[in-house]
Amino acid sequence: MKAIIAGGGIGGLTAALALDRIGWDVTVLERARAPREVGAGVQISPNGMRVLRWLGVAQDLEPFFFEPEAIEMRLGRSGRAIFSLPVDRLVGGADGQGPLYVQMHRADLVQVLRARLEAVQPGRFLSGRLVTGYHQTKAGAEVALESGERIGGDLVLAADGIGSGLARQMHPGIRPRFSGYAAWRMLAPVDAIEGPVPPPTGCIWAGSGRHVVTTRVRGGDVVNLVGVVETPGWDAEGWGTKEPAAGALSDFEGWHPSIVACLRSAEEIWRWGLFERDPLPFWSDGAVGLLGDAAHPMLPSMAQGAVQAMEDAAVLARLLERHPVQDALPRYYAARIERSRRIADLSARNVKLFHKKTAASRLVTYGPAWLAGRFAPAVLRRRSAWIYDLDPTE
Repeated sequence: MKAIIAGGGIGGLTAALALDRIGWDVTVLERARAPREVGAGVQISPNGMRVLRWLGVAQDLEPFFFEPEAIEMRLGRSGRAIFSLPVDRLVGGADGQGPLYVQMHRADLVQVLRARLEAVQPGRFLSGRLVTGYHQTKAGAEVALESGERIGGDLVLAADGIGSGLARQMHPGIRPRFSGYAAWRMLAPVDAIEGPVPPPTGCIWAGSGRHVVTTRVRGGDVVNLVGVVETPGWDAEGWGTKEPAAGALSDFEGWHPSIVACLRSAEEIWRWGLFERDPLPFWSDGAVGLLGDAAHPMLPSMAQGAVQAMEDAAVLARLLERHPVQDALPRYYAARIERSRRIADLSARNVKLFHKKTAASRLVTYGPAWLAGRFAPAVLRRRSAWIYDLDPTE
């Protein structure tokens, strides 16, 4: 069996390795001609770590992992802690097979996944290949490339993001819409930060109409910062642009000194528009399926976008072990739609939770979280258990 995968990011590469694991031949078509570092850190929770272990790549990724001490929430200006929950209490403790919750740079994850694909199926990752459409065939489906070339297989997977052209062909008229939020993204080596350094945790810094998330990547040597700001519109060309630090410093003026120090010490600062899209009524057309953001984009405030693409890949591969392609794809949708929709909805609600504008609303919202973190941490654990406890490979 042969699969053609449009998109060589986390979702596309995970799908390629998952299909390789069940004996398929794969070809990955990536539109970019060369890898780019632009992006941000990712947090891989236990549901994603189980997929990486199943694929046999977790050990290769260990040099890039950072294991945070806790997941916490603080007030953005004062730095006062709302709650801080040790990671082992959040995810249910270690399982003896290595870390269950890690932070890392997106580019490092892609690099390792791509290297593993090259090791198991050499020459199957093709750069500079823009997929423009698909067609059904007697054997399955084929994709058309900008070059005029056509490549066919038993299955075509669109893993090319929220702006997927294949998703638009499957659902004419769908378009991503600006969410009302823009994100500042930056990296700063810990040794280069002139001032206090954010804690070695996964930390949400909440504020009026904006929030920041700080994590560590590259073994903890680099701070990754994402600052999300309510923004009336997005007029920039494309979804991400390189910007001077002045804009970010203005948006977070008066915030905690560790946030300001990171922004002043950043190697580069990028500003991204955050886009969303309504849930789709189906993810497949014949032998063509959608995966990751092409199927179910979500805002980054649950740190689940990359992990949900990993889950998609594992679940689909397991179904393809037992069912023909055109039966497996609808079953895959049925297995994934409610979970992905629920996480996307929770991600959207979380942004509003982090952006409370008045002291009264912050007290009403964060007071119970402070009490739970201090006196009943099991409550916070139960709220996330349905996400983290799933093993998508089963």
